[in-house]
Amino acid sequence: MTKILAITLARGGSKKIKNKNIVLIKKKPLIYYTIKEAKKSKLINDYIVSTDSLKIANVSKKCGAEVPFLRPKFLSTDKSKSIDALIHAVKFMEKLRGFKYDIIIELMATNPLKTYKDIDKIISSMIRMKYDSMIAVNRLLDQHPARIKKIVKNKLVDFDFREPLESRRQDLKPKAYIRSGAIYGMRRNFLIKKLRYKSGISVPYVLDSKKSLNIDEPQDLMLAKIILDEKKS
Repeated sequence: MTKILAITLARGGSKKIKNKNIVLIKKKPLIYYTIKEAKKSKLINDYIVSTDSLKIANVSKKCGAEVPFLRPKFLSTDKSKSIDALIHAVKFMEKLRGFKYDIIIELMATNPLKTYKDIDKIISSMIRMKYDSMIAVNRLLDQHPARIKKIVKNKLVDFDFREPLESRRQDLKPKAYIRSGAIYGMRRNFLIKKLRYKSGISVPYVLDSKKSLNIDEPQDLMLAKIILDEKKS
């Protein structure tokens, strides 16, 4: 049987939004929305939150998550890499459980609108197709590479994509996608090589743009509330 470990990295010390991972949206902490969907998954064997913050740990436990350790400070600085925190969490849990996991799923706390159906579809695809890495992405329209310019000697200049004059955003080719950050699926041996994704190897899972909302700025909190209200109605 395939062993699945899901991890949410939730470091304290956010700058733009204080205590971002536990800031309230509709009277629920941000991390609650990820924990709720992870707990609904039918395929995850173990789900944990990795944090350096006792406050985030306590909130996560109240929301139903397992928090088996407080992440070491050297893995929790502004310059620390997520990949190192993931590997630390995997090795801790493997020592605790006494076996190795096959697939690691990273669920970002800052993307509250993903669902357990998205999580399970990625896991199912990885098991069935033996993918090394499967990453949630969303399509770019206004931010398509053809519309991105640089300024050279006070003139607008294309990068590698030439923009057809008067083109509509939905007609720009090829279709462009960006990692949403919501869900990363990785085989254990892929992760241990310090890889979460790799061009030409990682397989896309296309998320609806609303589900891809990332809470980074204060206005994102308002947008999340609006979308959640729409879903409820």
